[in-house]
Order: sequence, then structure tokens, then C-alpha cells
Amino acid sequence: MSKQELAYQTIRARIIDGAYGPGYRIVIDEVARELGVSPIPVREAVRRLEAEGLITYTRHAGARVVAIDERQYVDTLATLAVLEGYATALAAPRLDESDLAELHRLTDEMRAALDRGDLLRYGALNRAYHEAIYRRCPNGYLTDQIRQSWARLDSMRHSIFVLLPERARASIADHERIADLLASRAPAEEIEQTVRQHKLATAAAFQARAAGARRAVSLAAR
Repeated sequence: MSKQELAYQTIRARIIDGAYGPGYRIVIDEVARELGVSPIPVREAVRRLEAEGLITYTRHAGARVVAIDERQYVDTLATLAVLEGYATALAAPRLDESDLAELHRLTDEMRAALDRGDLLRYGALNRAYHEAIYRRCPNGYLTDQIRQSWARLDSMRHSIFVLLPERARASIADHERIADLLASRAPAEEIEQTVRQHKLATAAAFQARAAGARRAVSLAAR
């Protein structure tokens, strides 16, 4: 493991397990001394984490862990679950063989990205998968609302799967199930409910992760 990778994995693990909570200031020189490396690989690690949306860096405040408004994030995911479920049901009769082939291709690429540990790429492919479906939705207003909800999530976190790698594998299985339902021309109600539960499962995983982080911080403070 390179020095930069060591710094990256160390800081990232502490963010995910709650040791570095929202707003925590990461002092590069302190981390460097702790790990026995120069500040340069730590700065490179911080830049990687900033690109993933886990850290924000400003000139005067330095590097801080990004805070997520848990209630706002979960509410947006729950709304998106309803919107995407309905949009997928409306799009289903309009999907052709090339659309279904694209869904399978994207799912395969998601699995490969996950195997590489590239969760940012995974997140982008996850977005592309759902867009490949609802671009066939005939209700333009509905799809506009979906894109606005995605933008709202992006403003809080570039990819939720960076925080929830364990949910990523289950999400792939969900995608395969959704593609099978679409290919078999399943009833609209079943498609809508499956897509809705797919998104709600991510919201539940996020809430569980947030609760675990709060417990870790509480125990550390004792």
C-alpha cells in the first residue's frame, strides 16, 4: 500500500465509522505524524476524499468532513422512491430490446466498478441505469421532478454508495430484478412497488449508518 493510499484508507475509514464526524477538522500535519509520512500523501488523500464528496476544503477553514442533513436526505430519497417507481411503471411498455440490453450492460459495469472499489464510478452507473428507464417515460413533468430530486441529493453527497458500500452489492441484485420484471412485461403495480422498495432500502441503509455513527461518537465522548 502506498503512503497516499494508507492516508486515504485511514481517513476514509474514520469518516465512515463516525470517528471523524460531520464538521470534523482534519489537520494534515497531525495525520501525517500519526501515520509516519510526509504531509504530501495526506494532502493527496484529502483531494481524493474531496472529489468523493466526503471532505470539503476551504482556504481558511482547511479540510473538514462534510455534514449531511439526515432528515433532508432521507426525505428526498423517499420522494424519489415514489417518483421513480411511477416513472418506471409508465416507461415499461415503451422499453425495447436495445433498452433492456443497455440495462444489463450497465449492471455488469456496476459490478465491475464495485469489484474495483470504484464507488464514484458505481454511483454514476447507477444513475445511468435509472435514466435509461425513465427517459422512456411519457410524463415530462414527472421526469423533471426526478432530475430535480437527483440534483438535490448531489448537493449533499456526490454518491451515497461511498458511505454505503455494503448497500451497493444489494442494489445490483435489485437492478437485475427490475430488469427481469421489465423484460417479462410484469404488471405495472409490481414494477412500481419493486422500484420504490429498491430506493427505500437505500434510505433505510443510510439511516442505519447515521445511527451507528452517532452511537460511535457518543461512546467516544464518554
